[in-house]
Amino acid sequence: MKIIADQNILFVKEAFAQLGTVTELASYKISRDELKDADIALVRSVTPVGKELLDGTSVRFVASATIGIDHIDVAYLKENHIGFAHAPGSNADSVAEYVLAAIIKSTGKRASELAGMKLAIVGVGNVGSKVCRIASALGIQCLLNDPPKKRLTGSDSYVSIDEALGEADIVSLHVPLTMAGPDATYHMVNGEFISKVKKGAILINSSRGKVIDEKTFLESRDSFGAVVLDVWEKEPAINTDTVRIVDIATPHIAGYSFDGKIRGTEMIQNAASAFYFHKQGWTVKEEETSLIGKTLDLRDSKDPIAEAVENAYDIMQDDEQFRKILSISKELQPTFFEESRKNYPRRYEFPHYKVILSGKQAIEADILLKLRFVVEQSDKVVDGK
Repeated sequence: MKIIADQNILFVKEAFAQLGTVTELASYKISRDELKDADIALVRSVTPVGKELLDGTSVRFVASATIGIDHIDVAYLKENHIGFAHAPGSNADSVAEYVLAAIIKSTGKRASELAGMKLAIVGVGNVGSKVCRIASALGIQCLLNDPPKKRLTGSDSYVSIDEALGEADIVSLHVPLTMAGPDATYHMVNGEFISKVKKGAILINSSRGKVIDEKTFLESRDSFGAVVLDVWEKEPAINTDTVRIVDIATPHIAGYSFDGKIRGTEMIQNAASAFYFHKQGWTVKEEETSLIGKTLDLRDSKDPIAEAVENAYDIMQDDEQFRKILSISKELQPTFFEESRKNYPRRYEFPHYKVILSGKQAIEADILLKLRFVVEQSDKVVDGK
């Protein structure tokens, strides 16, 4: 078979070699002409997939190595009997770790001082659930808002958006992008939303850029405390005025951990294999995923949790690199944004790091284990996976 794939899908050529010939292209080069005689199209979130892209092509299976599917016209695929798969949950741990790094950095607090703070998690799917698990490990109280799940389960675990925004010290967005209906999230963060937010609350968005009405946000910036944005309304042609007024800015890489990318590739490869009744089971070589052996000796640290998180993922380094976009001409900014994602350095998740603690750091050891670090304490090594 002929397979056209986004070059940013990790190990895509190796994973799909048993199914056919893989041609890797930059996302903006994936076109109807390129797909005319292709059997499979493999994309990421920047490639809209629907009639405009696929009409008149021979594509019979589409997969997106992403958790979101707002760029996919699922109805069109179904009507035209084109198979589809994506990778829900593949990068959930990566995004949750990004949010934790953002919370620690934007609050300016020691990890032990986060206990008792309130975090509104708007959207409690794969990612939101992981964020709740991580935040709870630090003693942060999670206010869960997810109207569809509330209707489905009737559970008292979910609160109204008014309650969540009115009480939360931090608001973290984890919703899919939906354009219509009772739970539409397009421009969800608008004037009404902002008016309900507790004055000075921290805002974190790692979901979709169009969830925030940036024009209104720019006018209402003072309603928030720190603001962390990983996604942008008009990416890749982002509004640099927004970049200038937020505290932490990154180029849509919250879910870009090496581990998450591998899981995404595995999931779509398995789905394609099943669709074509081909033997499943491709996995990346063990040496690519095994513990890399980075050890953090934090026995003398006054804040070992924050230090462990920052050593595993320094969010401010990503912010610093991304802010170079401010010195680039407007015409080149979209290219810079795409290149920042394409050339993003390999980032490992917390289980790849071993933390050495003293016997007196029992509380910290317990928390780090819940965060999935490997912990060595009193000559014992415990795997936090």
